Amino acid sequence: METMVERLIRYCKLNTRSDETSKTVPSTTAQVEFAKMLAIELEALGFSEVLHRLDNGFVTATIPSNMDQTVDTLGFIAHFDTAAFNSENIQPQVIESYDGEDIVLNKSLDVVMSVEKFPNLKNYIGHTLVTTDGTTLLGADDKAGIAEIIEAMLFFINHPEVKHGEIRVAFGPDEEIGRGANLFDAKDFRAKYAYTLDGSVLGELEYESFNAAAAKVSLYGVSVHPGTAKDKMVNTAKLAFEFDAMLPQDEVPEKTEGYQGFFLLHDMKTTIEEGHMNYIIRDHDKQKFLLRKQLMMDNAKAINDKYGVTRVVLDMSDSYYNMAEVITQDFKPVELAKQAMENLGIQPLIKPIRGGTDGSKISFMGIPTPNLFTGAENFHGKFEFASKEVMEKAVNVIIEIVKLNAK
Repeated sequence: METMVERLIRYCKLNTRSDETSKTVPSTTAQVEFAKMLAIELEALGFSEVLHRLDNGFVTATIPSNMDQTVDTLGFIAHFDTAAFNSENIQPQVIESYDGEDIVLNKSLDVVMSVEKFPNLKNYIGHTLVTTDGTTLLGADDKAGIAEIIEAMLFFINHPEVKHGEIRVAFGPDEEIGRGANLFDAKDFRAKYAYTLDGSVLGELEYESFNAAAAKVSLYGVSVHPGTAKDKMVNTAKLAFEFDAMLPQDEVPEKTEGYQGFFLLHDMKTTIEEGHMNYIIRDHDKQKFLLRKQLMMDNAKAINDKYGVTRVVLDMSDSYYNMAEVITQDFKPVELAKQAMENLGIQPLIKPIRGGTDGSKISFMGIPTPNLFTGAENFHGKFEFASKEVMEKAVNVIIEIVKLNAK
């Protein structure tokens, strides 16, 4: 059988990048092919009820209960799409017994993951690391989660003497573009509680996420020859600068942390006559989140009032909400995970997610779904890496959660 690292590398080599501009589910055919492959593998490994849902892109499967009494059904969830970074020709590298020094990812391109820029590397001295070759992301977000869930389930398949309740697993698409869980079938999943394996460093246990919204700002100007433009031209690039300057300039990702929310101008494109800006809006606090959205509306109105015509059209939509609203009503999954980590000598690192997971939406579908660590870091870029040793601890946490649930 493959080792977990071999499985991770094989999965990471497959380009499953999602596409925000696509209208299909999943958003890319590569994800469909990955899901088909995964379903075949789960069947071969001994999982039950393996199902590849074409309507939502998810692959689900079951490890049936081997107990006489009934206990809560647990679920474990991970996503197989990767983020908007180069995902072609991914060539993972394995570093045995990492020495704590700078890692040359690509000598010919002089791509170095330095300890100065990434002091977190010092936490992995002596570990086996899986890195990129300096030209792509790795895809451990979230294929590390998939590999860990499969590894944990294989433990129960291969050790029928270990008592456990029913376990459900789900692997899905398009998490990175914020819509993967939109069509998740929570009723069919049957789990009372679930966990996403989509975190990072050892011990992470997250049950608070941002409230999130997307905002598209459309700008409309007037194009006139620059030689005769006085009092006539309205340049949408200037409108874009004006609109952004009306937002709090220190409330951006690069200047915030912890529970602090932000506005992010994700991308923009302008000509003189027409422009478009895409923002994401984030805050853990629901009231502050609503105030952030109101500020966007107020700013659009202020510019339109100033010019006396509609120069700004704002289109906002909510993406997901803080899953703490649900999980704090039934804290059992958090308590199980915390106890499991403590039993294994792992210090739980309970903190808010500065983002969201599929669990943000699935929790509001009726399944409280906190997030667990995977042992991977530096997501969404060429400095992404994963630790074999921390991945193994993630597997052990899954196993311990299931054992605790069975008692």
